Amino acid sequence: MVAELVFSVRDLAQMRFAVSPMWEVGPSFRLLGCGSVHPVHRPWTEQVRPRLAAAGLDRGWLAELIPPSGYVPDFLNPTPSGPAPGLPAELDGIMAARAERVRHDLDRLRHERGGRLGPRSQALYERPRARLATVTEEIQRYWEIALAPYWARIRAVLDADVSHRARQVAEGGTARLLNDLHASVRWDVDTLQLPRRPKALSRHTAGQGLLLIPSVFTGPGPFTRVAPPEPLHIAYPARGIGSLWEQRSTAGTAALAAVLGRARTLLLTELGNPASTTELARRTGLSPAGVSQNLTALRDAGLVSAHRTGRSVLYARTSVAESVLDAACPGDGGAP
Repeated sequence: MVAELVFSVRDLAQMRFAVSPMWEVGPSFRLLGCGSVHPVHRPWTEQVRPRLAAAGLDRGWLAELIPPSGYVPDFLNPTPSGPAPGLPAELDGIMAARAERVRHDLDRLRHERGGRLGPRSQALYERPRARLATVTEEIQRYWEIALAPYWARIRAVLDADVSHRARQVAEGGTARLLNDLHASVRWDVDTLQLPRRPKALSRHTAGQGLLLIPSVFTGPGPFTRVAPPEPLHIAYPARGIGSLWEQRSTAGTAALAAVLGRARTLLLTELGNPASTTELARRTGLSPAGVSQNLTALRDAGLVSAHRTGRSVLYARTSVAESVLDAACPGDGGAP
C-alpha cells in the first residue's frame, strides 16, 4: 500500500521546516530503551544510559508513553510554533493539549499495546489536566540529563540540514527537495507518496500544508504525525548524523591557547563529551579548584553551559565555543 497526499498551490505555500526539541526527546528515549546499541549513537548511549538509570527515568512516565516500537501519543509532539521553538514552548504545547486529545491518543496506545495501559498512563487518562504537569516535569529532567548537554552539537546538524534543503529548493524546486528527503518519500506531479505508511492519507485527515522536521535520532525511516486540522508532520533523519559524535582533534589549538590560555583551551577540547568538574580534573591533570575556576570564566564568556543531572553538574561546549574551535582548527571535526 502507498499512502498518497495531493497538494494544492496553497498546500505548497504552507510547507515549512522546523527544528523541534520534542522530536528529539521521543526517538532518543526509545533508542536508549532498545536492547541493541545503535552503532552511530553508541558514544551518546554509553554516556547517557547510566545517568538515566540513576535518575529512575528508565522506568517512569516516559517509559510507559514511549514504547520500544509503534505508536507514540501525538500530544507529546505538538506542532512547533515557529522554525525553532525552545523546549519550554513545546512543553507549553503539551500542557495545552485538550483532555479529549490526550484520551484519544491514549486509547490508541492502549489498542496497540494489547488493550492495556501502564498505571501512570491510566492515571493520565483519568486526570489529564492534573497529570500533564508531572509528565512535562519528567520530560524536563530527561532533557537536562540526555539532550541539553549535547544540544549545541545536535542543533548544528539540524540547522545544516535545513540550510541544505533550502538550497535544494532554490536550485531545483520543491520536487527535488521532497524526492531527496528519504528513500521512502516520493513526489509525483502534485502528490506526496509514502510507500511505507500503512494507513491512507487525505487532506481531511492531514490538514493543510506540510511540516518537515529534521531529527538526529529518528531513523532509519521517517515518522509521520497526523492530527487534523494541523498539517502532516514528517520527521526525517537529518544529514550528517554519521559524524555527529566524532571527537575533535586537539591539534591546531596553539593559536587559541595564546588567547584563552592553555588550561581553558584544554578544557574546551575535552568537552567534546560533556563532563563534570571531577572528571575533567582527572582527564586533564588540572586541580579540581583550577578546573572549577576556569569553567566559571568560560561559562561567563558564553563558551560553556552547565546542566544539573542529579547531584552532579555536567559542563558542555556551547555553539559559540564550537564556532571558535572551528575558526581555530578549520576543517576539523565540525558538523557538515
